[in-house]
Amino acid sequence: MDHVEAELYTDGGNDAVVRLPGRRFPGVLLQGDSLHILRNDLAEVAEACERGALTEARHSADLLLTNLDALLTRYEDALRHHGIPRPY
Repeated sequence: MDHVEAELYTDGGNDAVVRLPGRRFPGVLLQGDSLHILRNDLAEVAEACERGALTEARHSADLLLTNLDALLTRYEDALRHHGIPRPY
């Protein structure tokens, strides 16, 4: 295990925006439980599609998209606040 210093652009939380040494742009550090929740949310979409339950799949996909949009907004807000251009 290596110990490094990282730049923290938001509060720690479950989805901190940080820049690791040697990286040009910050990234989002997700806690393991948050990553697991995202994975399960996507699995719900896939399972509903497999069953042909398109209304349920659409609802689950909309919730997942809302959560990812909030995460992306947090990331973009942190970049803007610190004068960093988006990498995309």
